[in-house]
Parts: sequence; structure tokens; C-alpha cells
Amino acid sequence: MRKKTGRYSGYIRPFSYLLDLTVIILLSVELIPENLQMLPFYLFLVTAWVVVAYNTGFYEVYRYTKVIEIFGKIIKQYFIFIILNFAYVGYFSKFYDTKIILQFVTYAIFIISFTKLFIYYFLRKFRVVFGGNFRRVVIVGNGKTVEQLADFFNENPDYGYKLIRVFDVVENKKTQIESCFDFVLEQKIDEIYCSLSDLTNTDISKFIDFTDNNLKILKFLPDNKEILSRNLIFDYYDYIPIISLRNIPLDETTNKIIKRLFDIAFALVIILGVLSWLIPILAILIKLESKGPIFFRQKRNGLNYHEFECLKFRSMTLNDIADLYQVSKNDPRITRIGRFIRKTSIDELPQFFNVLTGDMSVVGPRPHMVSHTEMYARKIDKFMVRHFIKPGITGLAQTKGFRGEVETDKDIIYRVKYDIFYLENWSLLLDIKIIFLTVYNAIKGEEKAY
Repeated sequence: MRKKTGRYSGYIRPFSYLLDLTVIILLSVELIPENLQMLPFYLFLVTAWVVVAYNTGFYEVYRYTKVIEIFGKIIKQYFIFIILNFAYVGYFSKFYDTKIILQFVTYAIFIISFTKLFIYYFLRKFRVVFGGNFRRVVIVGNGKTVEQLADFFNENPDYGYKLIRVFDVVENKKTQIESCFDFVLEQKIDEIYCSLSDLTNTDISKFIDFTDNNLKILKFLPDNKEILSRNLIFDYYDYIPIISLRNIPLDETTNKIIKRLFDIAFALVIILGVLSWLIPILAILIKLESKGPIFFRQKRNGLNYHEFECLKFRSMTLNDIADLYQVSKNDPRITRIGRFIRKTSIDELPQFFNVLTGDMSVVGPRPHMVSHTEMYARKIDKFMVRHFIKPGITGLAQTKGFRGEVETDKDIIYRVKYDIFYLENWSLLLDIKIIFLTVYNAIKGEEKAY
């Protein structure tokens, strides 16, 4: 199974957030009167900017976004942010010098906008001159829309798309589709664009299954926008409509930041409040019963199929097959203390260190050992979709009863279904609900095997 090359420009938005907030704070120190320069005011500036940016889509600038759209976002951000500043200083500080506030916000927006446009044009120039920051794509189909999109990719390298090949599926469709799949894997293609007018429902299903199982991005070229489901996501490359099959909330930078901050805060609470005293106690109990390390480290697959070392309290005697065979109920390898910590899920707590280092989230699809991941990827349809987001200590599937030993294909199939539902419907409230249900199940003492 090939690894996905990863998201592109992943650090640009976090960098932009940090840079813009730094500009705002520095300008406030320089221009705002000293009686306003207090921690509550700085917290207000940061919070107001982030909240307004989230609602205006200020940082939702993609490689195909038009400049006029960027200016529209800047104008909305400016007026809403300045209104909030007037409201805050007028209500909390009784400060009515509108000229200073107007000057502060205007300067901030001007500098931030200049930087935003500089990055936007720099990346476009960078793609043309150095050939970096681009996505390798293929188009499947023929006809007017295919020709238009091919011309768009070839004539606009500054957008960052590199058209590698167009597959004509008029003749020998089955052979062409199979050839396309092989080509995509061999040439490490990132995105596939399919013309809907040239494909049957069965063909479309094949492409959906292939891209899901190989972590590729699939988009469609419609002939008529009205005939398609409203649940699909529409973008425009110039004036060419493009349909995206799946919306992943955690692809949005703001959602990533919210989830990451929640993960860090929650992990620190558990590490400092629980593991700080629990580790010494369990270390003694584990060592008294069997020789070996306190922690068990196992290679597992995470975000974009990358491998990482998953931490657990060791619950078994040392053995050579721990990375090959899943633990089963009443497994003789499990120690007495191991049986207790597995039943209460205490053995999973060291994974909060994995959360802190960024390999895992508190909530997400449960990661499997590498050998099992490869097996399920070949056997279970859409299994690889789970790797579009970080794995979790607990997940929606586990709260629905699909935890422990995988005894039948049904167990893993339903896990995948719940994991995909979580991936497509993530929210912070859903994470909190899953955590609550996980704690409740642990208190009930339901034994697990993974």
C-alpha cells in the first residue's frame, strides 16, 4: 500500500494566523492608549479576530481562489472587526476616540492584506519558476469540459496543478479505467478528475472505491450542475465547475487548531493529574509480576498512513508474536495486572503522550498494528479512508460496541462505517460526547482485547 504524499501548504494557514495576530498585538501596543493595554483587551483582539475570520472565511484561500474573492474577504473582515473594536472599547473602557481605533484597525488590515496578497502571488510565482507546491493530476473522460480543464491546468501553472495525462474512456472503457488505476499508483498521482458524462454509475463507484482505498483525491466534472446532489461540494477553477466527493471538516485550518488545542489541553490534564502518580504505581505492579519494560511500544499507522510508535502500559508477558497476532479473550499472555488494566482501559492512558507529540488525537479512528492495517486494506472496502485524519485513543466505533477483538468481518466493516461517519461529521461536541461515553463504558468495566 502506497503512502499518501500528504497535504499541501499545510503550514501556510497556521503561519498566517500567527503572523496576523502578531501584527495586531504589536500595532495595538504602538497605537492604543496605555489605559487600554491590558490582558483582557489583548484577549479580546485575538478572540475577535479569529472568530470573525472563521465566519468570513478570511483564511479559506485556495490555489484556485480568485483575487476578487480575497478582496471581498478582506472588506468583510475589516468592517466586522472594526465594529467589534468600537463596541468593546465603548462598553468596557468608555473610550470614545474613534479616530485612534479607526487608525489602529485600518493599519492592521492594510499590513495583513499586503502580506496575504504577497504570499498568494509569491506561491503562484514559486510554482511557475521552481515547479514546487504543485499537485499531480489526471483527467478521465473526453469532451468539452475535459478539454477546458486540461487547457486550464496547462495554461495556468501558477495554480499549482500539473496535468500528467488524460485518459480517454470512449473505447475499451474497462481496460482504460484499470490502466488509469495502475498509472495513478505508479506515478504517485494526487488527484483524479472524472467527467460524469463519460462514466456509468458502476464506473463512478469503481473510482470512488479506488480513491478511498488508496488515499487519493477524487473530483468530478459535471455537465449540468442541477442534476447532482446538493450534498456534494462545488468549487470553480476559473469558470469551470468542479465537484468534490467528500467534505472533511478537519481539513479546515480552524477546525484543526480547535481540535489540536483541545487535544493538548485534555492530554496535559490526564498526564499531570493522573499519569504523574499512576505510572510509578503501575510500574511497580507490572515489574513485580513479569520481567520487561513498563511500556509496550507498537508500530501503528496514523495520519496519511504514516507509521508511529503507539504507547501502552504492558499488559502481557514478553513474547515474539505481539506485533503479529491480536490479543484474544482469556489470552494466556495477559498477566493478572494486565487483565485489570485492559478491562478498565487503563493500559491505553500512555497514548496521551502520543497525543501531546501530535501522532494521535484524543478522539479518532482506533489505529491498528501495521500487519493488520495492510491485511484490512486489501480485504475491507474503504478501510484506508480512516487515515485521512489522526487516529484516536477512543472513537465513535468503540462507543457503539465495536471494540476489542475482531472476530468477524462484520466487526471491522462497522468500525470503518462509524469511522467514516466521524470523519465526515466531526465537531468538538461530538468529541466530548465520545469521551463521556468512553469513560462511562470504562467504569462499567467492559473487557477489550485490542
